Amino acid sequence: MTDKKRRGLRQRLAAGEFIAAPGVFDLISARIADRLEFPALYMTGYGVVASSLGLPDAGLAGYSEMVERVGRIASATRTPLIADADTGYGGLLNVDHTVRGYEQAGASGIQLEDQVSPKKCGHTPGRRVIPCGEMVSKIKVALAARESEDFLIIARTDARTGYGLPDAIGRGQAFADAGADIVFVEAPETVDEMVEIGRSIDKPLLANIVVGGSTPLLSVNELADIGYQLAIFPGTAFLAMGAAVESVYTHIRSTGSTAGLDTALYDFQAFNCLMGFEKVWAFEETWQTRDRKRIWIADGKPDIDLPQH
Repeated sequence: MTDKKRRGLRQRLAAGEFIAAPGVFDLISARIADRLEFPALYMTGYGVVASSLGLPDAGLAGYSEMVERVGRIASATRTPLIADADTGYGGLLNVDHTVRGYEQAGASGIQLEDQVSPKKCGHTPGRRVIPCGEMVSKIKVALAARESEDFLIIARTDARTGYGLPDAIGRGQAFADAGADIVFVEAPETVDEMVEIGRSIDKPLLANIVVGGSTPLLSVNELADIGYQLAIFPGTAFLAMGAAVESVYTHIRSTGSTAGLDTALYDFQAFNCLMGFEKVWAFEETWQTRDRKRIWIADGKPDIDLPQH
């Protein structure tokens, strides 16, 4: 199944299809997105660190915590998963280990960035980058480490904010030349900058659509027109979740009740199905309605029902 997901995503890219990937950060968000049949899902580092650790996306989560979440999300969904891996969690040996681990965990692609460790969240100030040559080496290690060529290597540069657009584009070109499958120039600030990126880098390009961030909020059609082929929406869902949860809690705190709540809620029975309770109920129905054979335990213990074969 994993190989099929990876191959399908690679084929979609090769065919020129635009890939829109919502951000997922836990198993609830992943299951909801999976049902909507997106071409890919994007595991957001910001969302994973916030939801699992309650901490900022500032290099505080390590490989073990992130690869565990990759495995859980990939195994619970049918949709190809692109997963954030920050800087690869160290040097070249770490990158090798991270790529192998993410691939084995079931991801269909990995995103690696050129920030100095500890990294900072994109669209925030003060981000610094390693020398371009060091990142090129990381990309080459990543390509050598993957078992399947269908496992996508996404190379991100954070150079735009602190070093300017020409530096960011130069890095993107170097990443493309090194063999990255997808190039991600983080945080361009105008449509004109995005157009220039699209003209300058001859590889599938990824746009990071962050409500409240630095990059213009273009539609997928607009992005395709200027040379992009992927768009991720990492934060929209957890921002919506935060607003909804705060609204519900505030109402309960102020009224002592859920009566009159005007926050939209997922239907409870539908949520049961989303979580897989239908399989539980079917299992119980199968085993509770079978013919049983009563066995008396001679030492006076209660009867035990065993399924009759």
